Formats: sequence, structure tokens, C-alpha cells
Amino acid sequence: MKISATIITLNEERNLARAIESLRCCDEIVVVDSGSSDRTMEIAEKLGARVVECPWRGYAAQKNFASEQAANDWILSVDADESLSEALEAEIWHIKKCGPEFDAYTMPRLAQYLGRWILHSGWYPDRKMRLFDRRKAKWVGDYVHESVIVEGKIGHLESNLLHFTCDSLSEHLRTLDRYTTLAAEQIVDQKQDVALHKMVLNPLWTFFNTYFLKRGFLDGLEGLCIAYMAAFYNFLKYAKARFMRPGR
Repeated sequence: MKISATIITLNEERNLARAIESLRCCDEIVVVDSGSSDRTMEIAEKLGARVVECPWRGYAAQKNFASEQAANDWILSVDADESLSEALEAEIWHIKKCGPEFDAYTMPRLAQYLGRWILHSGWYPDRKMRLFDRRKAKWVGDYVHESVIVEGKIGHLESNLLHFTCDSLSEHLRTLDRYTTLAAEQIVDQKQDVALHKMVLNPLWTFFNTYFLKRGFLDGLEGLCIAYMAAFYNFLKYAKARFMRPGR
């Protein structure tokens, strides 16, 4: 069993080395870059990755393109701000040694936010399907929250994929602005309801659910920030959708 790791990038010089250096269990690393103006491609090549340049197609399409560039059918897809924990790497080595029993595997993702590992707030275990046989699986999703669908058996790994999210609230706001625009475009494209009451009630419920029901208060001040930002995300995506609608 040989595995190709795939990473899509755009100006990821801050994160990329950490991601690549954690992929020792892979037989090749393919980086698909969509026009970086920093040292992303230089770092990738220096660390032994094969770099392919491709204009941006959208998250799912870009990741499917990356899978197509791989030399092997088994794909380990990671984002540039992610890395394998040593325990997860050991699990993947075991699968390589013994052979896969499934067509795809999920793994829990543990996020670091503002320097703190987040264990509540609905952020953990946040299972993601990242190791799969491309003959049985593909990425789907036209806007945000892309995911892998599988025609076959799914197994579950126990060790963490590490996700290094925002180091500052300013960075979180920039990310939120980008993703709410995509979410709003999806709402408009799918002709979803953008009634005014959703802009008022949905954010309130999101905050309550995240901070209290999902025990975000156990994540300290960072948990409060997560709950507030989640509420603001829901307000902003509906507000943007209303302003995007023609003849509003």
C-alpha cells in the first residue's frame, strides 16, 4: 500500500513546512498551488514535495484535481494548516504494513485556537475523512464545507489530526469574512429563505448552543470567542445574502 499526500495551497509559507514534515508515512507529497506570491512553492520543493500549479477551482474541485495528480490511488488529504500527530502517523504506518480493511478512514481533528487546544464548543472530535482510495471516493461541495463521499466501507482512526487555526482575532475575522461570502453565495444560488427573523434568532441560538449546550464555557475565554464568532458568522452570512439578492 502506497499513499500520496495532497495539500492545496495559497500563500501558506507560515504553515506548510509543519504539514509536510508530519507526512513521513506517505510515499509522495503533492502540493497544488493556486498562485502563491510568498515562499510557499519554494518551501514545498525544498522539503521534497512535487508542486503543481493550478488556477483556483473551488475547494472540492481543487482537492479532486490534487488527487488526480497523485501517483498512488490511496490519498491522504491534509490542509496546509494541519499536521499529523505522532499517534496518527503510527496508525497510518500500521495500515500500510497490514493492508487496509476499509475504502476510507475518518480521523478526529483537534484544533488549536488562539494558542489553546479546544476540547468542547462543538469543535472536537470533529471527525474528518482524509485517508481514502480515490477509486472509491471524491470531494463534493461547491462553496464551503467540502467533504468526501465514499462508495465503500468506512473505518475510523482514533488518533488526532492537528489543526492550527487562528492565532489572533483579527485573523479569525478575515477568515470569517471570506467564508460568509461563500456561504451567502450558496444561499442565494440555492434560493434559500433569508427572512429577517433568521438574522435575529439563528445567531442567538448558535451562541447558546455553542457556549452552553456544547460546553464552550469549559474552553475558557477562547470558548467565549468561538461562540461569539459562530453567532456572528450566522448573522453575517444571512445579511450578505440579503444584500446579494437582486431587487431586494
